[in-house]
Amino acid sequence: MKALIIGDNNQLNFIDKEIPKPKENEVLVKITAVALNHRDQFIREGKYPGINPGTILGSDACGTVMEIGEQVDAVWKDKEVLINPNIDWGENPKVQSSQYHILGTPSDGLFCEYVTIDTKKIAEKPAHLSAEGGAALPLGGMTAFRALFHHGNCKKNENVLISGVGGGVAQFAFQFALAKGANVYVTSSDETKRTKSIELGAKEAFNYKDEDWVKKAKQASGGFNLVIDSAAGDGINDLIKLMKPAGRIVFYGATQGKPQNLDVHRMFWNQITLQGSTMANDDEFKAMITYVKKNRIEPIIDSVRPFEEIVEAFDKMKEGKQFGKLVAKF
Repeated sequence: MKALIIGDNNQLNFIDKEIPKPKENEVLVKITAVALNHRDQFIREGKYPGINPGTILGSDACGTVMEIGEQVDAVWKDKEVLINPNIDWGENPKVQSSQYHILGTPSDGLFCEYVTIDTKKIAEKPAHLSAEGGAALPLGGMTAFRALFHHGNCKKNENVLISGVGGGVAQFAFQFALAKGANVYVTSSDETKRTKSIELGAKEAFNYKDEDWVKKAKQASGGFNLVIDSAAGDGINDLIKLMKPAGRIVFYGATQGKPQNLDVHRMFWNQITLQGSTMANDDEFKAMITYVKKNRIEPIIDSVRPFEEIVEAFDKMKEGKQFGKLVAKF
């Protein structure tokens, strides 16, 4: 089978490997489509911990169960499934264990033609989704679901701001919040992404590079109950200014690094919560898929290409020009 690995000097290489055999409680999945996440490009750039040359990359995939191992219910045979990329979350649903990691580094991932996986880590693909849509969903959907609902407690009619809406997690948070009935606003420095977000249901879209964007956002919304953010950095203080009393800021990344200063005075006076978040636990993976199925949410897909051209998808992600997930098909 063909697989994409991270090689020496962080080069992307295609290799051929033997098709694995499912062990007890495992199934063999023939991968139909895979999708990129920013962590894949970060690994390529050597900016991610635990990189091991020779590791198969990839955390998102959709495929069909071809073989079942011992102790596996025959009902899984021929099912189209999504794969939960969590490894060793642990027993505490509130926080991951010290052994926790995600498929694709340091464990082999899903950018390959076949994979064996424990049945506890698969879920049937919602019928309304294509294979491409299914592949786009797991990691970004899980991360957004936990940030928005577990930590953010998103409610109908609340004002919600999604920052950096071009990213996969941000777009799922945007779609999930819309489905909840929230008043959703977004930020992006890209005019095309702002326009598309409004077409998809955003109340307003702001260019965070504009000097007066905070003033515009406050005037347009009256303030926010919840912000979902991935940048952190000094921009956190702009978000704090925008919060309604008892507002919640949930951040699942820090692409802009640490803030030099934090407006703690405004935070404590207005009872504002600043909460970190990561990927979701295994139960939230299932709950997220149920939510997508119930609301018939379609992942936003930027482009689809043959697996042999997946390196081009990495290059596009590096440029940051995509709107939606980058998908490759076998």
